[in-house]
Amino acid sequence: MAPILSLTPPVRFREEQRFRQMWIWLLILPVCVGVIGFFGWAMVEQLVQGHPVGNQPMPDLMLMIMGPLFILVMAGLLWLMWVARLVTEVRDDGIYIRFYPFHRGFHGFLWEEIETFEARTYRPILDYGGWGIRFGSGGKAYNVSGNRALQLALGSGRSGRVLIGSQRPEELAMAVKSARGEA
Repeated sequence: MAPILSLTPPVRFREEQRFRQMWIWLLILPVCVGVIGFFGWAMVEQLVQGHPVGNQPMPDLMLMIMGPLFILVMAGLLWLMWVARLVTEVRDDGIYIRFYPFHRGFHGFLWEEIETFEARTYRPILDYGGWGIRFGSGGKAYNVSGNRALQLALGSGRSGRVLIGSQRPEELAMAVKSARGEA
């Protein structure tokens, strides 16, 4: 039996980051749990026990639609924040990123497309409006936490700048230099 050959170049550097900052969870968790709890209680109280909720209760049909909708949206937001992750890989032919679950696969930036790169500190809220997949005056950003990143200046048909958030930007930059044959 012949060995299975991989079509992807070997990975020289890999970093996986998640939304695990305590302050984000302290903001989102109480809101989501509160909304889920309120609509769950309101549906049981009004639809099952027959006691109207509040001075001007929502009609039963509206509550049957809006209750599950709000519960699903809040549960979906919690799930999304829990599973979302930014994966960055440096391979022999370029830098690859995947922001799961928004990207089905990796998005690549080949060495020929990258004119310059540098590890840098940035201001997530002021420069890009926060964390996630963002657009700002400095181009496109992929970040989940912190204020350190690898900044790419693209050319060769893909003009613009891309910022890739990293907890280890210097190590990422060294891996890029090594893969490009610059170190």
